[in-house]
Amino acid sequence: MTEFLGYVRPNRAVGVRNHLLILSGTVYANKTCEKVANMLHGAVAITHPLGRCQVRPDLRMTRRFVSNTGINPNVGAVVVIDHFREEGMTADDIAHDISEATGKLVATVNIRGEGGLLAALEQAMRYGADFARQLSNMQREAVPLSNLLFGTECGTSDTTSGLASNPATGIASDMIIAEGGRTILAECTEWMGCEEWLTSRAATPEIAEQIVAGVQHMEQRALASGEDIRGSQPTGDNMVGGLTTIEEKSMGAVKKGGSAPVVGYLDIAERPTTDNPGLYVMYGPGHGAESISSMAAAGCQVLVFSTGGGHTSSHPIMPTIKVTGNAGSYELMQDTVELNVSGVLRGEMTLEAAGQMVFDEVVAVASGRLTKSEVLKDDNSFAIHRVGISI
Repeated sequence: MTEFLGYVRPNRAVGVRNHLLILSGTVYANKTCEKVANMLHGAVAITHPLGRCQVRPDLRMTRRFVSNTGINPNVGAVVVIDHFREEGMTADDIAHDISEATGKLVATVNIRGEGGLLAALEQAMRYGADFARQLSNMQREAVPLSNLLFGTECGTSDTTSGLASNPATGIASDMIIAEGGRTILAECTEWMGCEEWLTSRAATPEIAEQIVAGVQHMEQRALASGEDIRGSQPTGDNMVGGLTTIEEKSMGAVKKGGSAPVVGYLDIAERPTTDNPGLYVMYGPGHGAESISSMAAAGCQVLVFSTGGGHTSSHPIMPTIKVTGNAGSYELMQDTVELNVSGVLRGEMTLEAAGQMVFDEVVAVASGRLTKSEVLKDDNSFAIHRVGISI
């Protein structure tokens, strides 16, 4: 049985990091959150441009992303900041979502209610300083790998992605699932053309139907905008990397999900409701920041980002391990890419060895090893999916 060293939360979820999260409820609290996080040890700010003047479905989507990010077990405590009275998503609403689900430390600050920016900064700093001290008392404990919810993503894909880094990630996923863990495969735009491969592994007919319906829904949304989805997929960098069709891209992308049964279908940013080991597929776009943010909101503690051309994407609270099968990209992007599995293409490494390399890195990062992006504080990828217009 493989173990990792994690932080056991009051609700028995296990974090691989112990972040103090300074969480914005609205665009107008963003700078306040950043100022507070910059002043406090171990604090991370999550900001976004939403929370105001959104149609109700979008406001519910924003609340789901924001609240579920605070629920992620990598977060030990949360200070939520808003600026006045938001529409259906106050700081108190978000704090209630988080505390009810987890029992973790949560406080709220309302800029107007505190009497302005300076008073709000002081109050948020006092909450945060107290929480940071309490979090510093927590120690890592050895826990089974079955506590891991593993995220998979690919970006700037090229011809090496489907041949090396994606299948290596899939092998690591299978190894985690064999230990009782769970994996999420998102980006349903990148299942297109491979739906039958996924549905053949679905644990129930309902899951199979949901997979097909998810792809069709995403395609219809694109058509409703006046754009065939094939007008933007594959992306320009995919084409430079040698991918010619969306089906070809999908054939490589779905390999990140390994070969385990598909045991659940999730809406975007939805947390799994069961602990059943296996692969969970999640509705959502191919946009990298939205996709990895949705998996962090679902509760993933670690994510592997497979990249052909090289990528810098990294989530603020979810360690993001980059792996590439392109030797040239690894040379260019060593500041942010951890693993080079290009030996697979040269016949110097088996796919099984590459998968073991990815698995070992996931366990090490889950136990505390910093990713390169964490070392550089390059937490550049938080974005919320939108379904409607601003009003």
